[in-house]
Amino acid sequence: MTEPAGPATERRSVAELEELAFELRTKLLNLCGTYEGPVHIGGDLSVADILTALFNYGLRVDPSDLANPERDRFILSKGHAAVCVYIAMAIRGFFPYDDIVETYGQLDSAYGMHPCKVQLPGVECSTGSLGHGLALAVGMALGARHRGEHHRVVCLMGDGETGEGSVWEAAMTARNYELGNLVAFIDRNRQLMTGFSEDLIQLEPYPDKWRAFGWNVVETDGHDMSQLVAALDALPAADSGRPTVVICDTVKGKGVDFMERNLAWHAGSLGAADLERAYASLSASYGREASHA
Repeated sequence: MTEPAGPATERRSVAELEELAFELRTKLLNLCGTYEGPVHIGGDLSVADILTALFNYGLRVDPSDLANPERDRFILSKGHAAVCVYIAMAIRGFFPYDDIVETYGQLDSAYGMHPCKVQLPGVECSTGSLGHGLALAVGMALGARHRGEHHRVVCLMGDGETGEGSVWEAAMTARNYELGNLVAFIDRNRQLMTGFSEDLIQLEPYPDKWRAFGWNVVETDGHDMSQLVAALDALPAADSGRPTVVICDTVKGKGVDFMERNLAWHAGSLGAADLERAYASLSASYGREASHA
C-alpha cells in the first residue's frame, strides 16, 4: 500500500491486533451488562475485528492531533454500532474507556447511541440514518481531491443499508469522479433487524454489483485479522482512480454462542447471569480468559 501523507498509526502485529479485538469484545460485553438499556451488541460484535484493524493498523490518525488536515477520515454509516467505535477509539487512546461506561446513553453524554461530531472530538461525521454514510464519504473524498490532500476517507456500512438507492447513487458518483482515496468496508453479516437479508432483499450476487459500478472489489473474512491486514496492505494508492470496497464476511454476535446469527440479539442488555454466560462463551471461542473489564 502506498502511504498517503499524514500521521501514521502505529502498525500492530496480527497477534497484537487479535488481542486488542478480544479486549474490545470483552469491553463490549461489560458495557452491555452495565448499561440499563439495549445495546446494539449483535452488530457491534460483527464489526469488532474490522474496527480493531482500522484504528490500530489502517487509519492514519493521531488522537493528540485531531485537526491535522492530512489525517484519514472515518465515517460509521451504520451508526447504531457507535459503542463499538467508541471502545475501539478508547483502546487507540482517544479517551478513557471508563468515560464511556460512566455516561453512555445519558442526556448530554458525548457517547450517545449514535455518534455525534459536535459532542465527541474524533468523530468526523454524525450518523445514524442508514444509507447516508457513503454519500457523505464521497463528498469528503471529493473535497480532499479539490484541496490537493492525499488522505483516505473510510466508510463502514452494514450490508442491509446497501439495499437503499442512495448507496448506489453514491457508488456511481465515486467512480465517476475517480475517487481512489475512498474505501468502503461492508459488514456482510447477512442480517437485518427483523430478518435475514437475502430473505428480505436479495443482494446477491453482491460483489458483482460493486464491480458493475466500477469499484475495486476485495472479499475477505471479516473475523480473520491476517486477511484484514492483507486487505489494508493491498489498498491502491490514495491518488489512484478507482474507489475500493472491502466486503467482509461476518457473523452477527460473533464470539458469543447464544448471540451468533440470533435475530433476538440485534439489540439487548445482559443481566448478571447472562453476562457471565457471555464471558464464558467468549473465553471458549477465543481460548482466552474473558472477565469484567
